Amino acid sequence: MKSRKLFKVCALLMLAILSCLSFTGCGGSKAEQKKFVITYLPNESTDKNADARKGMAADLSKALGMEVTELISNDYNAVIEAMRTGKADMAYFGPLSFCLAYDRAGVEPIGMIAKNKDKKNATYKSVLITNSKNSDINGIQDIKGKTMAFVDPNSTSGNLIPSAAIMKAFPNEKLSMDELHTNGKFFQAVSFSGKHQAGLAAVVKGDVQVAPISDAILAAELDAGRADKNDVKVIFASDPIPSEPMAIRKDLPADVKEKVKQFVLSYDNAAYYKGVMGAEDKRFVECSIDDYKGIIELNKALNSSK
Repeated sequence: MKSRKLFKVCALLMLAILSCLSFTGCGGSKAEQKKFVITYLPNESTDKNADARKGMAADLSKALGMEVTELISNDYNAVIEAMRTGKADMAYFGPLSFCLAYDRAGVEPIGMIAKNKDKKNATYKSVLITNSKNSDINGIQDIKGKTMAFVDPNSTSGNLIPSAAIMKAFPNEKLSMDELHTNGKFFQAVSFSGKHQAGLAAVVKGDVQVAPISDAILAAELDAGRADKNDVKVIFASDPIPSEPMAIRKDLPADVKEKVKQFVLSYDNAAYYKGVMGAEDKRFVECSIDDYKGIIELNKALNSSK
């Protein structure tokens, strides 16, 4: 009788060990990756470039031998959270949102976008725009008391860089980030448009007087005829900013990460880059967190004195 009970106990123990080894979190190996999910910032997740995005997803699916799908995110923080919670495996970030995801979710950079696959060209600029009809707004010194539409709190060229530029242009105001983004403090009214294209549209329609935008996105919108260059006036351009990276979740299987990295760095589909990145001569080049240290330091400097 005792031996029969001992056999049952051993059998149950063996089943428990085998079950534990077959699932993630019990100290064994991770379950096999069966699906891969990509997400983009709202600027790149548009109906106009859906075919180009899906083209890359299909190509990556062949390279990985598994299903690749997209997760549509409505704001910058949603992209960061999707990576943190494991709902997305790879994301195309702006520099600041990448740095935040690096800190909060431990994402790893794969490659940064560069013209002609030359890392010297892996930069872009933040520009402040107004409607050409606004004859009293011709430079950054003319924007005090106007209406402003930043892009998103976690946008680099749509918030961080222009905010720093405005503070520098008005040192006597001794502005904090909170004051700069509060109605009636520096601007008459302040809002967030959610995406660069929406800020551009608001300026063209006259809904706001000033908005920051990535110069690359502005050029793409004008080239595509979605905005008339005669309606837009650039009143400020920043120094070069390190370009946007593609990043991956750090806790994915090592073989999957390596395959994805090699795919991204060698991806040569001009239609994808034109449709999603705004120019067909752009490609991904290798990068590291070191490329974004300046963004990390600037964000800490501006947001540590709230």
